[in-house]
Amino acid sequence: MELVIGLDGGGSRTRVRLANAHGETLGAGEAGPSNPQTAGLDAAQREIMLAIQRAFDRAGIAPQRVAAACLGIGGIERADANAELKAWAQATIAARVKMLNDGEILLAAGCRDNWGIAVIAGTGSIAWGRSRDGRIARAGGWGYLIGDEGSSFDLGREALRAAVHAADRRGQETRLLPAILEHWGLSEPLDLIPRVYGSAPQPAEIAALAPLVARVAAEGDQIARGLLAYAGEALADAAIAVAHQLEIENEEIPLALTGGLVLGNELLRERLLQALDTFGYHFTPVELVHEPVTGAIRLAVGML
Repeated sequence: MELVIGLDGGGSRTRVRLANAHGETLGAGEAGPSNPQTAGLDAAQREIMLAIQRAFDRAGIAPQRVAAACLGIGGIERADANAELKAWAQATIAARVKMLNDGEILLAAGCRDNWGIAVIAGTGSIAWGRSRDGRIARAGGWGYLIGDEGSSFDLGREALRAAVHAADRRGQETRLLPAILEHWGLSEPLDLIPRVYGSAPQPAEIAALAPLVARVAAEGDQIARGLLAYAGEALADAAIAVAHQLEIENEEIPLALTGGLVLGNELLRERLLQALDTFGYHFTPVELVHEPVTGAIRLAVGML
């Protein structure tokens, strides 16, 4: 029986599906982050293999090299990172390997004709697109220090900023301050300094504050609602930048969305779509993709 592997890896976790030649899932596994730019190459390889091992275990099949694998991983746009990881994957996972960024597998999962624009808003953020004639473009994905606008990390960082401004009384009062203190088990605002700088939290820890923003916004907090609106607009900006680069005009553009932040918050999605409309583009259909790894499976099967 020919087997294929599809993988969706990012800054928070790695999801793997093991499937047969017809694309039918036999087993699934999850592990930690596999973005080599943030986790490091060794850690990324370790988490990839752990997720694959768990998929084989769920399927009741002994681990083995498969016929084909498609790995969609954030942070592999640089040629050196891509080449090194691909060589390792060909030696350990499958002889036939496709190494793609996570936007490409999202497009395969959410856009039926394999063209359109994909927007990911998880720990990081990126927009990636392909035109009808096969040209590709991207915007965002620059990492948490200089980019990732509209991501969970960005939203968490902005929530921290709003909280400390409220503590200083140079910003509006917001329930984000007590919510963050409670989340981290802190007793007063000044405790945020050693928590943020002393223990050097990973990006995923800051990103984990994003659900607090959504919760406080649902309670009517205007600062939190404003942050969600900002995130939606930032993601729309990235999608529009891709449309500009691809010179897509006067036609409906398929749009695929994924990532815990955009899937889990209706207010953010509404603001994103409203912002897209103001630029005069018509994005339809809009697909919410809960399992981008299905796109990786589809592409892996196509390699057989």
